[in-house]
Amino acid sequence: MQQPTIPVYLFTGFLEGGKTHIIQESMCDERFNTGEKTLIILCEEGIEELDPTSFSGQNIYLATLDSESDVTVDKLEECRAGHKIDRVIIEYNGMWQLGTLYDNLPADWFIFQNMMFADANTFFTYNQNMRSLMVDKLMDCEMIVLNRTPDNIDKEEVHKIVRGVSRRATITYDYPDGHVEYDEIEDPLPFDIDAPVIVIDDEDYAVWYRDMSEEMEKYEGKTVKFKGIVARDLKLGKDALVIGRHVMTCCVEDIAYQGLVCKFKSNVAYKTRDWINVQGKIKIEKNKLYGRPGPVIYAETSAYTDKPEKEVATFY
Repeated sequence: MQQPTIPVYLFTGFLEGGKTHIIQESMCDERFNTGEKTLIILCEEGIEELDPTSFSGQNIYLATLDSESDVTVDKLEECRAGHKIDRVIIEYNGMWQLGTLYDNLPADWFIFQNMMFADANTFFTYNQNMRSLMVDKLMDCEMIVLNRTPDNIDKEEVHKIVRGVSRRATITYDYPDGHVEYDEIEDPLPFDIDAPVIVIDDEDYAVWYRDMSEEMEKYEGKTVKFKGIVARDLKLGKDALVIGRHVMTCCVEDIAYQGLVCKFKSNVAYKTRDWINVQGKIKIEKNKLYGRPGPVIYAETSAYTDKPEKEVATFY
């Protein structure tokens, strides 16, 4: 299998969010543009346009994709045809799903950096009217930059929106006068990770599952107690099952079952759709259901229970 060797700098966000401006600045900065052969792929046309004549260095190749249907392996390969490139910059259209790009990257490309840019004055409107697209862009970004930030912006609300999707994205405010501020709002977990038994309340399952997915290592060897719905899988045998919750990230359409493998000391009679309480120790290990290392609960106690008041877990 071909190993990915070409880094992709991915700039996402909605129209007039500032993507073109930051690409222009980066390519004019000798600290970033040190002569690498760079392919820039533009996926939308805004008011501001790139000015390649001002770039530091001339090993720059421009390409455009006009629609989401153009985001294919063949089209991306066409963008670099005839060029030996060192890196790729993609200014991605905010109305296109990122999964389309992820599924069609050439085999030797990999996402090196993913940053989202938004106009602070329209951020709340986009979130209200296009929540699923906002979630799509926030999910994997390492940083969100809010440009043209007004002095009276509600940072608590911005923090809530971003943290409802990602706990790891850095939130940056870029003000019209040129100064930059970073989000410093404390974001404690709603449960005690250092307790002898980490008790996950029904309303905190989504936050816990996401946090464990992002930072599995810190849960190694921890004992946890939570409520979930059973899913049996024949591949796991009679002494193991999946226990989890249906989680909604932004809207009804994206509800998905998010569960964990749970192993018992002997065969268990729990059936799919049974609600149970389980307490057990977490081990991070490879499991056939995950296909990679993941959290496996080694059950110590379990019992049937009633379903929670809200069956679908959310982040709010």
